[in-house]
Amino acid sequence: MDRLGLRRAALAFRRGIRRSAAAVMAMAVSLGASASDKIPVTDFLNSGLTGWEEHSFEGNTEYKLSDGELGKILLTSSTAAASGLVKALRVDLDKTPYLNWRWKIDKPLIDLVEDTKAGDDYAARIYVIIDGGWLFWRTKALNFVWSSRDQSRTGIWPNPFAPDNALMMAVRDKSDGINRWLTERVNVKDALEQWLGEDVSHIDGVAIMTDTDNSGLSAGASFGELYFSSE
Repeated sequence: MDRLGLRRAALAFRRGIRRSAAAVMAMAVSLGASASDKIPVTDFLNSGLTGWEEHSFEGNTEYKLSDGELGKILLTSSTAAASGLVKALRVDLDKTPYLNWRWKIDKPLIDLVEDTKAGDDYAARIYVIIDGGWLFWRTKALNFVWSSRDQSRTGIWPNPFAPDNALMMAVRDKSDGINRWLTERVNVKDALEQWLGEDVSHIDGVAIMTDTDNSGLSAGASFGELYFSSE
């Protein structure tokens, strides 16, 4: 994501905060006593993609819902394009620091040099954003990516387009293969605090993306439901 992309994301969050607040309140009511322990990010079965906005950086990635092994899932496909689904959602990381999801790669990218601008593409990535408000350069994006290389699950590097604002973390890599559903649970609060060197109490949005605009290649992935949890 380049600096213009970060600015667009920040503006999108401010437009979407009021709309998302009502949806989040409804979810909390439906969850009852467990609301503080589990915060839904997606609800593909009941709400589809309501509350998500697509933002294009170069062309359009295809996003569609389908029935799969996990029930209703999100399928993505990109060819020389980059657009993401963004949802404004304020999450209290002191109460629910863990982001949980399932995903799989359907069509992988070849080995890319991902810490360069030419290789800044991912078959699957999820990122959380801290909104910098009108000071858009203060917006921070922490990206959890499925790397096309063998990162031995320890790869962390600054985004080549916005090294001060976006950090990439390889949760999975080439060695994990394709067409396999894998389950993730990441402590977002810890990851953000290690990166920024300060206390982080919340995030303001979540995005899902498959992008191939820099390499000009094709890739695809599948995503199950996402949610934040207390443990």
